Amino acid sequence: MPRGKVVASQVSGPLAVGKMAYDVHCASCHGTNGVGTDKGPPMLHRYYHRGHHGDGAFFIAAKRGVRQHHWKFGDMKPVPAATDAQLANIVKYVRELQRVNGLF
Repeated sequence: MPRGKVVASQVSGPLAVGKMAYDVHCASCHGTNGVGTDKGPPMLHRYYHRGHHGDGAFFIAAKRGVRQHHWKFGDMKPVPAATDAQLANIVKYVRELQRVNGLF
């Protein structure tokens, strides 16, 4: 995770749509701007770098859920309300957050 203050990406167009979907479906566990919470891990962590967890891993996690493996938050339940289009925009938004915070 980046040290110090997290840089929030300036978003517009599809990234703004992704941020809105992230805020609805992901932020309660993964935190505003991907910083994590006591319910879920930060998306701004090397584990979620595209070289470790590719974009498809985000789709699988949201569609099927994920057993606990990197963190001690318990299993991630599926997010059935998130559509494929929303997930695609969420991934773009998360990757942009990662980029502006120096994760790639």
